[in-house]
Amino acid sequence: MIDQPDSRDAPAADSAWFGDRAVPPEAKQGLVRGVFDNVARRYDLMNDLMSAGVHRLWKRSFVEQLRPRPGERFVDVAGGTGDIAFRILERIGAGDRAGGVIVCDLTPAMLAVGRDRAIDRGLLDAIDWVAGDAERLPLADMCMDGYTIAFGLRNVTRIDRALGEARRVLKPGGRFFCLEFSRVALPLLDRAYAAYSDAVLPALGRVVAGDEASYRYLVESIRRFPAQDLLLARIEAAGFRLARYRNLSGGIAAIHSAWRI
Repeated sequence: MIDQPDSRDAPAADSAWFGDRAVPPEAKQGLVRGVFDNVARRYDLMNDLMSAGVHRLWKRSFVEQLRPRPGERFVDVAGGTGDIAFRILERIGAGDRAGGVIVCDLTPAMLAVGRDRAIDRGLLDAIDWVAGDAERLPLADMCMDGYTIAFGLRNVTRIDRALGEARRVLKPGGRFFCLEFSRVALPLLDRAYAAYSDAVLPALGRVVAGDEASYRYLVESIRRFPAQDLLLARIEAAGFRLARYRNLSGGIAAIHSAWRI
């Protein structure tokens, strides 16, 4: 298992974690943007290599559980390369796609990759691409039927603020869905996964993307992210109801969902 950090390791009140080091909160956003600027063009390839393609199954399950319907509007936060947005549109079908999904990402380089992919799929007009911060979404109150974030919440400086923003932009009856790496729940798999994460992922980053440091940060960001029950409690504290989670691949990843009532 990628161990949950001891509470004694928490950063000071005026700092935040960037990987395994404490940094000023105002500095973390720029550091995270730098990571994704570096990896944007190889991001999807690296996801395939790091997970042996399993991330595709996780994302398919994520959108199936979301159950998007024609006429609904969704914001996908930290979704720059478009993976979740494309799946939502495929699920909705061709009849009611225009403007159905907003992709909001901190990193323009990631959005550029997503727009290129959308052009290739003939979906550019179906998605609005917005550079923005999960903690200050450039959206009106109660304007969305669904909020999704996949493998992005752990990169946010103030998770609770981002959860509050998610609730703010959802309509009453709107649903919140988060797909994120989590805590392995199966014996033996936890140790194997920890060894793989520490040794293989940074090496893949060095060989394939030419950037070991960014992928070491991603491993460390997983280690620092709250375990399933802790994240569930924070989602409920943000004002969501009927919150729950479902483990994927023995807890390597998890889907958290909740409703704005």
